[in-house]
Amino acid sequence: MKFLYFLLAGCCVLCSGARAQSNEKLMHQVMRQYDIGDKEAFLNRIDEVNHDIATRGIVLYEPDNRKLMTGYAYHEMYDWDLYFENLYMSYFGIPDYCFTNLKSFLNQQCVNGFISRTLIDKRERQHFKPFLAQIAELGSRQTGDYTWLEERGDRGRMQIGSAFKSISYYEQLILSIDYWLRYCDFDRNGLPVWNSSDHSGMDNQISRAGRLDEFRFEGVDLACYIYRELQAMEQIAIKLGKTEDAKKFHLRATALADKINTIFWDEEDGFYYDRDEHTGELVKVKSVAGFIPLWTGIVPPRRAERLVKEHLINPEEFWTKYPVACYAQTEPDYVQGDIRDWGCNWRGTTWIPTNYMIMHGLIDYGYMDEARELARKTLDLVYKCNDVTREFYNGESGEGLGLKRFWGWSVLAYVMPFECELGYDPSKLDGSEIKPLGKELFQKEFPASENPRPISTQLSQDGY
Repeated sequence: MKFLYFLLAGCCVLCSGARAQSNEKLMHQVMRQYDIGDKEAFLNRIDEVNHDIATRGIVLYEPDNRKLMTGYAYHEMYDWDLYFENLYMSYFGIPDYCFTNLKSFLNQQCVNGFISRTLIDKRERQHFKPFLAQIAELGSRQTGDYTWLEERGDRGRMQIGSAFKSISYYEQLILSIDYWLRYCDFDRNGLPVWNSSDHSGMDNQISRAGRLDEFRFEGVDLACYIYRELQAMEQIAIKLGKTEDAKKFHLRATALADKINTIFWDEEDGFYYDRDEHTGELVKVKSVAGFIPLWTGIVPPRRAERLVKEHLINPEEFWTKYPVACYAQTEPDYVQGDIRDWGCNWRGTTWIPTNYMIMHGLIDYGYMDEARELARKTLDLVYKCNDVTREFYNGESGEGLGLKRFWGWSVLAYVMPFECELGYDPSKLDGSEIKPLGKELFQKEFPASENPRPISTQLSQDGY
């Protein structure tokens, strides 16, 4: 028995050593291939980002007595930000905020399924973008536990009306998806509309998504997010043994994919556009939203080729010095800089989460050279052009814009080259393993979040 013990222990040591050598080799390869420079300086930036998250981004949300995470100095919490922030946190084996933030949002759900896309300063006519199920799936995949989704309780917005009695989190996720089609699909074609460009998260893309409370434009990005929500629900249902539910989610996703490809695609231009529900016409504005279908994997190969070659890597449209521009340079309202005309500028600047989605779409469709170049330029933008991580960026000059310092979704830039080289995608909704690569590659443990700042229902005055 002693011999067997020592043999097993020796094997573990050998495997650990081999893994460490492999990780060191990959680090060296990526540092060289992406021209990152000094390894210690790069790792110091990771330390800096993680310290900001731990000390300034983790707060105590007093109404629920929970630790929550935010990427914003003024402590608001947003819908899709939470998903991308947690993708980064998965690198350090931390799924906590997939659950605490999610539960605090679900605790605000109305009986019709509506959940404000902001937690503190609630936007009462803007439903949480379709990322709730994806957040739940991301967290559950890390812990291996999906049973919490069947926990029942009395939840919901008791202060404005009847709350749910003994409802499960699983049922709440379904309600949040169904809200889109019950209350935001006025022509009943299966494609809901955004409240406005502000609701879409691409704040000032008014020419494609409308002004506040217009409820007029069917977003190709919105439909793609719902498609992924249905995929996430299918995975969740399988894990919970709900076979019939899983089949229904799969069928709904398949039907939605067909609508996306039938209604939003313009064959003449070779691009996915939004649709005006009032006129039935496509909105011929080339936005970064037109590339989101690549991330879903539903684009036929010939269309993918046209999207990439005719538009994405076209230097006269989206491929600026530091791509990807959020509007094509051919759009009359294309503009760089932090113009603040209507929220943050999404009419030309570069944002990291959209780059992240597009990079994985490129990888999935076999455009590895383009994916690597996008990862390299994104890291150059965030790391080389700026001393600290910023909220968004001037795609022509490389200047950081918006919040300074920022520790939200822009931090994904630091891991994009590694995902390219490893073929690793934690956003993939196929049940694949989530790996704590930050621990393995960077040899970093995430710092403890001690004595988080209490917040209630008032936004902090910290900011730019």
